[in-house]
Amino acid sequence: MPSPRVTECFLMRPGQVLLGRKKRGLGAGKIVGIGGKCHPGEAAAECAIRELQEETGAVVALQHLDYRGTVEWRFPNKPAWEMVASVYVATEWTGDLIETDEIEPVWFAFGTVPYDQMWADARMWLPGVFGGASVKLVFIYNDDNTTIRQMIHLSDDESGPMTGADQ
Repeated sequence: MPSPRVTECFLMRPGQVLLGRKKRGLGAGKIVGIGGKCHPGEAAAECAIRELQEETGAVVALQHLDYRGTVEWRFPNKPAWEMVASVYVATEWTGDLIETDEIEPVWFAFGTVPYDQMWADARMWLPGVFGGASVKLVFIYNDDNTTIRQMIHLSDDESGPMTGADQ
């Protein structure tokens, strides 16, 4: 069964990134990127825009989304947690940030991102994304569902977890 398609979008301003303190669901209590599951037939970019607005109140125009690649998470001991994310960054948006029943938005300076409060893979790829890099990664978690067994770098010419049409 294919993994659910999700998005993660990071709002950035000079020296800072917006992350969220997850209040419910998978990852509750962790610091996470803003995003969620794509609806059937919904393009990933549309999903990123919708999820940002629903979870933080921020409104991002399509032309202000910067696509940074894909990250796939595999949990051999918890297949229901597996997902494939299209990753975006935005530096322009409108609206006032709000706390929702799912996310408390929090700004962090790049040097103070609390990786110890995030999923184990975050420290392995987010600094690059924050610095302008693109990613195409697969993370396979150990049976404890908290530590990484393997990180796989996919090249652009490999069949990755998503096609360009899913961006």
